[in-house]
Amino acid sequence: MKFLRPVSGTRKIVQLIFFIIVLLVVIAHSLEEAGIVVPLIQGASLHAICPFGGVVTLYQFFSSGTFVQKIHESSLYLMLLVLVTAILAGPVFCGWACPFGTFQEWIAKIGRRIFGRKYNRMIPKSVDSLLRYLRYVVLVWVVIVTATSAKLVFSDYDPYYALFNFWTGEVGIGAFISLGMVIVLSLFVERPFCKYACPYGAVLGLSNLFRIFGLRRNTDTCISCNKCDKVCPMNLSIANKKIVRDHQCISCLECTSEAACPVDTTLELSTKKLGSRPTVEGGLVE
Repeated sequence: MKFLRPVSGTRKIVQLIFFIIVLLVVIAHSLEEAGIVVPLIQGASLHAICPFGGVVTLYQFFSSGTFVQKIHESSLYLMLLVLVTAILAGPVFCGWACPFGTFQEWIAKIGRRIFGRKYNRMIPKSVDSLLRYLRYVVLVWVVIVTATSAKLVFSDYDPYYALFNFWTGEVGIGAFISLGMVIVLSLFVERPFCKYACPYGAVLGLSNLFRIFGLRRNTDTCISCNKCDKVCPMNLSIANKKIVRDHQCISCLECTSEAACPVDTTLELSTKKLGSRPTVEGGLVE
């Protein structure tokens, strides 16, 4: 059974749509606070449409039936929706819907123009592999501090919050510093926040270990061109794997046979094992 995969161009359109939706929501919220009501999207805020809010408020919700400050009930529903998609096909939210991931990819275009092939390959692998676990440290810190304080502490340092609220006067200096660091790092490394600091990416990344639709490589048809490795925004090693289970995969599908891989049905999002066709009496099944 195969999962129908959109091509790279479709992903960029979907990313742009989600970015615009989030931007409209936060602008409408700012206008509403100024007394101007925008039809259809009034009452929403950035916190209301953030699925990670559902994660950080879980402890308080189950212990007292209430939500962490600024978190809305909608965050819980969005968290469940994203969780279902992650169980099915991994961190689809990260690769297709997260507007901050999209923003980092836009900055990456500038970095590629400056550094060419060296872009996204500057940090030694030994250092990079260690840095990738920092986001789990961030996750543990955010969950513990939020649970004990009942406040959305991470917003004081969240570059995503700073990007979509920089004009409101509600953003702390820590968040602006984080946003500045992400912008600068994105000129050298693709999606640095996703790789090294995003707590929600840490949560969703675990779905790669048990997702139903896996990213699988057909060893019978693979020509070892390594194009899948070269286009991966997360610098994952794909060309030597039968199935990608790396916790950093964002299910962007840029490496698949409908995007970078030049051979049809060689790298696919599928539920079945690819390659090594079964034999009958010593011969390959035709």
